[in-house]
Amino acid sequence: MATGALHKHGGGRCRKRALPGSKMAAVASLPPGGEAVMAAMAARAAEAEALFEAHTAAELRAAERRLRAGIEQKREELRQMVGERYRDLIEAADTIAEMRLSAERLLGAVRGLQRGGAARPGPAPPKLYRAAAQLKLLLDIPERAWGAMEAGRYLPAARLYLLCRHLHGLLQLDAPRARYSPVLARFPILLRQESKSLLRCQSVSDQAVAEALCAIMLLEDSSPRQALADFLLARKLAIQQLLNQPHHGAGIKAQVCSLMELLTTTLYQAYALFYMMPEGVPPDPALPCGLLFSTLESTTGQHPAGKGGVLEDEVKLSSWFRYLPESVVEFQPTLRTLAHPISQEYLRDALQQWIAMCSDDIRAGVSSLLVYVKSLKGLAGIRDAVWELLTSESVSQHWDVVCRRLLDKPASFWEELLRQLFLDRLETLTKEGFESISSSSKQLLVAALQELEVKPASSALSKPVQFEHNVALFLWSESSSDLPSDAAWVNVANRSHFAKSGLSMKAQALTPCVQSFCSALDLKLKARLDDLLSYLPAEPSKEAAPTPQPRSAFDRYADAGLVEGLLRERCVACVHHLLGCVREELQNAQSQLGGQAGAGSESRLDAVLFMARLCQSLSELCPHLKQCILGRSGGAEMVLKETRSAKKLGKGRAQEVNPVQAKWQEVKAELLQQSLVAYQIWSSAVTKALVQGFTHALLLDTAGSVLATATNWDEIEIQEETESGNSVTSKIRLPMQPSWYVQSLLFSLCQEVNRVGGHTLPKVTLQELLKTCMAAVLAAYEQLMEEKQEKKAGAFPMTQNRALQLLYDLRYLNIILTARSEEAKASRSKHDSRIEKVTDFLEGHIDPFDLDVFTPHLNGNLNRLVQRTSVLFGLLTGTENQYTSRSSTLSSQELHNILPLASSQIRFGLLPLSMSSSRKAKSATRNAERVQVPPPALTRAEEEAARPGSLFRQLVTEEEDTAAPSLFKLGWLSGMTKAVDATATTAAAAAAIAAGGLRQREH
Repeated sequence: MATGALHKHGGGRCRKRALPGSKMAAVASLPPGGEAVMAAMAARAAEAEALFEAHTAAELRAAERRLRAGIEQKREELRQMVGERYRDLIEAADTIAEMRLSAERLLGAVRGLQRGGAARPGPAPPKLYRAAAQLKLLLDIPERAWGAMEAGRYLPAARLYLLCRHLHGLLQLDAPRARYSPVLARFPILLRQESKSLLRCQSVSDQAVAEALCAIMLLEDSSPRQALADFLLARKLAIQQLLNQPHHGAGIKAQVCSLMELLTTTLYQAYALFYMMPEGVPPDPALPCGLLFSTLESTTGQHPAGKGGVLEDEVKLSSWFRYLPESVVEFQPTLRTLAHPISQEYLRDALQQWIAMCSDDIRAGVSSLLVYVKSLKGLAGIRDAVWELLTSESVSQHWDVVCRRLLDKPASFWEELLRQLFLDRLETLTKEGFESISSSSKQLLVAALQELEVKPASSALSKPVQFEHNVALFLWSESSSDLPSDAAWVNVANRSHFAKSGLSMKAQALTPCVQSFCSALDLKLKARLDDLLSYLPAEPSKEAAPTPQPRSAFDRYADAGLVEGLLRERCVACVHHLLGCVREELQNAQSQLGGQAGAGSESRLDAVLFMARLCQSLSELCPHLKQCILGRSGGAEMVLKETRSAKKLGKGRAQEVNPVQAKWQEVKAELLQQSLVAYQIWSSAVTKALVQGFTHALLLDTAGSVLATATNWDEIEIQEETESGNSVTSKIRLPMQPSWYVQSLLFSLCQEVNRVGGHTLPKVTLQELLKTCMAAVLAAYEQLMEEKQEKKAGAFPMTQNRALQLLYDLRYLNIILTARSEEAKASRSKHDSRIEKVTDFLEGHIDPFDLDVFTPHLNGNLNRLVQRTSVLFGLLTGTENQYTSRSSTLSSQELHNILPLASSQIRFGLLPLSMSSSRKAKSATRNAERVQVPPPALTRAEEEAARPGSLFRQLVTEEEDTAAPSLFKLGWLSGMTKAVDATATTAAAAAAIAAGGLRQREH
């Protein structure tokens, strides 16, 4: 047999050497004959000619290089294959030679036995049969032992090995000094290795683990404490192996769940294997324990003859079985020392020490695994999977009992090992997400400001950038998105809170650039919020009936408050970062605006206004910013209800301040404050630029300049009595219009306010603008007064007519530019003293008798002028309502009330200020039928109505206590626009009419 095998192997080697000559074999297989060879050569020559015809020389050289490189590569692969296989071939040849020698020696021994048996006539002695039976059993045991080990039955394999060793000792003549064969010495090592590898598996049964531990104890002659140490060490290695596995996306969830399952299974199996009930305590049928000791007792215990032993029934049926000695038939493995049960204290200390050792590895390993989880949704999926595993009936049914008996305390692997790791990863993901939002928002801001730096006169500007340079152009442009598509049949109250129409955007002067910035930011916040909400509990449905919750291994939503607080903190930090970028850009713009003027300053002012509108609108156009800060309580409906309830309660009692709501109000206040800072920069620059021209025109001290800025005077007839008592009619001439530079200043100021969407400017900004402008105008008049008091030689004298005109201009400017709100009362006294000083100086150049005669008529002209220009300059005077009667007692025959008109015809038609008396009567009737509203609410309603843009908001938002059946119930709005279109006024004047006249409408 060995010779044949050797010959076979030699033949295989010959075939392998013939492989490189396959081409020669292919050539040899061709049909013989010169004609076939010539035909093949001709075909190859034709192929070569075709190649030369179809390709250039360079292409042919490249093909040649590729072919040669392929040949060298194949040749190298062939060398490597021959080198590797040759080593295997030499080893196989040596093994075959050893097998041949062993077979020859075995055949020689068998022939010797045959010759010895033939030389002894008569029956063989029983001693010979006994030795033959033991030899037969010794030859059969290895096959059975290997079969048992391959089947995973390690305890029977160990028992067979021990029986084999016992037989080997019986058959040895000098047993104490006998040496085992190498195979017999290696088998227990391999068996122990396989048994310990089984201990690392978490899916094996308790019985299989008990048998593997018994096999190790029998082979190593160890104690139960050593078996416990081997078991825990194997599980620690299993944990390390599990954590070091390659991870790919969703496999992280499986790894963490497998880790938790391994930990819980280890404790359950430690209880089942090593725990023994205290004396006097009956066993628990639902939780069997002491399996290791019962298995060890059944393996090493003594049984009656013929019923025990290691041998199987199949062996006992053999004919030679009866010749085996009793020590072989009844053989049972034994331990040198008694297997004493493990005390509960030792078991508890060992398990606690094992958990402490594994905790460091688990924390480090799970932390490295969670690095590959890039979303909170994935993190929540892992947490929920762990929760489902630990809450399952198979794990949680007896968990508390097992932990109390083993550890003397409850154990929660989620709380002790994983919870903080998940929180740390959640914090990292949230921080990275909002840092990304902050950086992208800064990039968006810088890109938007770079677009606005283009000169306004450039023809390459896009529509959104043009709207930023002139907001009035955006306000009076029409688009298909001005009204919602469902505006005809859906009431305002039934619309979505997040749905914003184009008309509402125009009512608040929110330009497309601001909308696009806020939309991009809101989308990023929505994605971050949706990702984080997956980690929080879902909101319970109002219609769904409450279902009983199953027993939970841990509260997976216990960190909801911490998560919402972290979200709020990071979101506020993101807003602060954005505000910091805006603050930095505003400082740069302010420093640049202070040193230059012109087209560059205009573009920088547009950038400043963009940032002002952006900060003003972030809280409204980014609804998810509000939700990120308010958390679950930040729903639109809940906040709306809270606002309404607070309005209805009034100021009667103090409301409890919610810290979360206070944080949101703080963020809104910071945004508004930064917006006011930007508006202040704009107002200062505008005032400086406009008043500079005014001051230059005022201080021109030539006759030509005085005549150039003069306007038409009014000629008035007056009746005077002489000393004799006769009445004499005389004519006086008084100014009826301000100087041209005054009109230019006011119109330019109104035009600039209109250009930026004056109806949406904050009241504080508008008041600050008027205050600054009036202060600069007074400074110019004071400078004029100082120059006239110096009486320079050659200077144009201050005549009475010029003094009258300057006095008229000053009083008119004082009326138009002085704010009459409560906030301005504190600083009014200082302005009054300065005005009185300038007025006294100008009146000093007028004859006192003439001044007494002129003053009533001058005041009348001044009042008519203010009434006449109150519409044109409505953006500046509309908030004060100085010359409009607001009496609520109207005559029943009065159809409408109008603005006070001058005696002469003006270019504008009649404009209504409020509802007609009939509509007021109907409104009063409806209000009487309802529950009366407290006076504080009415006061706040008037204040709300006085806010800039309140009329436009009425068209697109829901009223507090009145229904809105139609967006066009104010029928006079169309008539007003027709009147505006009929005029030759520019778009700036039209915007001034809308913002000035409409702001005085009563609610």
